[in-house]
Amino acid sequence: MSSSGYIDSYYAATANAAPRHPRFEGDAECDVCVIGGGITGLGAALTLAERGYRVILIEAERIGWGASGRSGGQIMSGFATEAPALTRLVGLPHAQRLFALTREAVADVRARIARHGIACDWRDGQVLAAIKPRHVRELVQHKRLLERDFEYPDLRFVTGTGVGEYVTSALYRAALYDPAGGHLHPLNYTLGLAAAASAAGVAIHESSPAASLVRGARPVVKLAGGEIRARNVVLAGNVYLRELVPVLRRRIMPVGTYIIATAPLGGARARTIIPGDACVADMNFVLDYYRRSADDRLLFGGRVSYSTLPPPGIKDSLRKRMLHVFPALADVAVDYAWGGFVDITMNRAPDLGRLDGTLYYAQGFSGQGMALGAFAGSVLGEAIAGTAERLDLFAKIRHHDFPGGRALRMPLLVLAMLYYRLRDWL
Repeated sequence: MSSSGYIDSYYAATANAAPRHPRFEGDAECDVCVIGGGITGLGAALTLAERGYRVILIEAERIGWGASGRSGGQIMSGFATEAPALTRLVGLPHAQRLFALTREAVADVRARIARHGIACDWRDGQVLAAIKPRHVRELVQHKRLLERDFEYPDLRFVTGTGVGEYVTSALYRAALYDPAGGHLHPLNYTLGLAAAASAAGVAIHESSPAASLVRGARPVVKLAGGEIRARNVVLAGNVYLRELVPVLRRRIMPVGTYIIATAPLGGARARTIIPGDACVADMNFVLDYYRRSADDRLLFGGRVSYSTLPPPGIKDSLRKRMLHVFPALADVAVDYAWGGFVDITMNRAPDLGRLDGTLYYAQGFSGQGMALGAFAGSVLGEAIAGTAERLDLFAKIRHHDFPGGRALRMPLLVLAMLYYRLRDWL
């Protein structure tokens, strides 16, 4: 942990100046208490404050301390669950409407950056890269499906030398380019949302974990320094809520993911590996994902851990994966290595809803939280304000507990993931 209160990472080292918010002390009443200072909680808080609600947001650590300030920073349409699986879950008409909302979410990120003047190094373009022949077939099928059923015609499919327009690696056979996607500095984006929320009147408190939650018609959030009585509560802490609301905890699983940042490559060399400055992800289940930073480093993510402990040798193992993609970077040092948790659901679709009529929650983005997070927060805020149509649409996605209970759920997940790891190797 650095002196700033964030984990040591490239993002923390290049974060914009931001105020420290006071610890919550005393007792208070408000219209809405938001638990969680990431992009989902801030999206909800900002939406509600702009509508005149009295909002208190509490964060256990610092704003953007979790996934919102550590992620790969990639922004794209769709869910982690693939379009055919989403259609099986809710039927084609609802799947089409849900996919359209993810497109809104991507546009919403761009709009928030512009409206609030957030300096977060936005860059256009997102690429899916095919390694194996079956990946190429899957990319073609994916493009056709999105064009036919989801009115998404803007994707560009390239093969062979055409891949080199976007990424220069002999590993890839084909690629699918989405001009609507993009990437950004996630911590600076989150800090920008916090500044906008504070300016709108949200009372933000850091170092203020919720100790317990009394559910009911008038929920009470209890903290070490006092308690908050609210008409409604927004739960936006994802895996970091832990056992605050056990019924929600059982529906998500923490998965560790990790990133390295190289030393600066220089503009010319950085352009030789990612000419168009789009972000890139491959099509393996345990995928590699990467992008250029504003100062021309390569930010390279991959590996996963299904326990709550980081695997050893992350820096070296990720560097080895990076060199598998870009052998020419063998002389480049790695300056930063870090990780954190995303939360996944059984079906890899996001889990949004309400409990008791007063508790609203969003969780389980399964790696797609940078695009969906603030948008989901706004959906919750709209529902609290009386317009629940979009929340009701998300609630049509049925979610189930991970099997095995507290003792066996993690080992069972590890066994299930072995199948997908084996599939990546074939």
